[in-house]
Amino acid sequence: MAENTKTSLRNLTIYQVFLRQHLKGTFKSLEKDLNRIRNLGIDIIYLLPVHPIGELQRKGSVGSPYSIKDYLAIDDTFGTMEDFKALIKAAHQLNLKIMIDIVFHHTALDAKLLATNPEWYYYKNGKLSGKVGDWSDITDLDFEKQPLWDYLIEVLLYYAKIGVDGIRADVASLIPIEFWLKARKALLKENPDFIMLAESVHLGFVKEIRDQGFYAASDSETYQAFDILYDYDIHDLFLNYLSDKGNLNRWLEAIVKQESIYSNNYVKLRNLENHDQDRIASYFSADKLLQINALLFFLKGTTMIYAGQEYGVSKKPNLFENDVIDLTPKNEQLTNLIIKLANFKKDSLFSEGNFKIHFQDKEIAVITYQNAHSIALGVFNLGNEKGFITVPFPDGVYDNILYPQKLSITNAQMELTEKPIVLFTIKKEL
Repeated sequence: MAENTKTSLRNLTIYQVFLRQHLKGTFKSLEKDLNRIRNLGIDIIYLLPVHPIGELQRKGSVGSPYSIKDYLAIDDTFGTMEDFKALIKAAHQLNLKIMIDIVFHHTALDAKLLATNPEWYYYKNGKLSGKVGDWSDITDLDFEKQPLWDYLIEVLLYYAKIGVDGIRADVASLIPIEFWLKARKALLKENPDFIMLAESVHLGFVKEIRDQGFYAASDSETYQAFDILYDYDIHDLFLNYLSDKGNLNRWLEAIVKQESIYSNNYVKLRNLENHDQDRIASYFSADKLLQINALLFFLKGTTMIYAGQEYGVSKKPNLFENDVIDLTPKNEQLTNLIIKLANFKKDSLFSEGNFKIHFQDKEIAVITYQNAHSIALGVFNLGNEKGFITVPFPDGVYDNILYPQKLSITNAQMELTEKPIVLFTIKKEL
């Protein structure tokens, strides 16, 4: 987190949209969907790249959105630049922010920039090249060329000036932090509330790139210029939990370690799925899907859900094809849970309160947030365990804010249920 990062970013929920796969695949169809999205409790809509896609060595029949042909143009299948501006305006009227994906590490092989400024590209043995072998539809930019920095910052400022509220920087860790610091300064001058989210990369990938003699920043370095970072530094432990449910505490322990590794105002992006990953609904039964989604909102940081997650969609869409996500309303329990938690998380308790994980012997996550005035308790019974557990919450009878359910705590003992439990009380009432 940069020095001026606001911890209130921890209160926000991001909704990820790949426009090609969303409804009719246009800005206008997304504009008509804004009210539904806002009613989920969403604060920010994050759009995967909206630019024209390269045709040379294109992946699949319609290509990867991360193979960009022209940074300053809009993919005409989505609509026009005026349609995009209208979407931004409509979102702002609903108090929604628009964040766009920025892909500055590389371009398409037939990018406009390559035709105008071939000297800004990375070459190996006199040939255009990339540092990552399986990214066959792109070629890397060379950040040793300072004029490239000025051009890319002008691209960022163009979008900031038309109302874009933030960026998600693709593989941000592979681009020099000095560039991002310069970009941040320019963007905050244009909009002091501009949000910078970095796709920081897995620890193993950092080492792999460095071992090849190339630049790769650690999370601590990347935080100098960015407000929010992906939690890929611990993502392997989350995947281990998905494959072996006995590993829940190892993942949670890594989250606790982040509390001391990073600065006090650090903000991590917390998500269960995105366009690169399998759907969380493909791993869990209906009851456990409620538990893991509820746990997500109780993790310290900005929450992100991927379009369709609110309905329990289990099919991972193909990034390189026309593969529309089924957004037919279903799984009302899950949708209502997400709505309640997205709104509950807007309480300042979740940005400024003391966050603590209370470890259990079984597949249960118990988390509290508290400050001088209030305390919130979350109990997430991922293992569908039976019986009673000890909870760090005052004795009494409470309403589960997620369901019409009374819960009794006696001598710090509370009975587990098949549903996630969230309790809240004001300390002066204790």
